[in-house]
Amino acid sequence: MKDYIEERVLELANYILENKTTVRGAAKKYNVSKSTVHKDITERLSDLNPTLAVRVHAVLDKNKAERHIRGGMATREKYLRLSKIK
Repeated sequence: MKDYIEERVLELANYILENKTTVRGAAKKYNVSKSTVHKDITERLSDLNPTLAVRVHAVLDKNKAERHIRGGMATREKYLRLSKIK
C-alpha cells in the first residue's frame, strides 16, 4: 500500500474516533468520496492497525444504529420550519 493511502486511512480513523462522526462526515472533511472512506475503514485499516479498526467500527456501528433517529429528527425539524413560514 502506498504511503499516502496509509496516512489517509489513519487520519480518517483518528478523525472518526475523535469526533464520533459518520462516514459521510469524514468524507466531507477530507474531500474524498464516501466509498473511499468506507473502503479505507473496512478493508485497509484492519491490515494497518487492527486495534484502531475495532474502535472505529464501534463508533460507526453506533452511528448506524442511531441513523433512523437522526433522520426522523431532521424530518421533524424540516416540517417545523415549514409550518413557521406559512
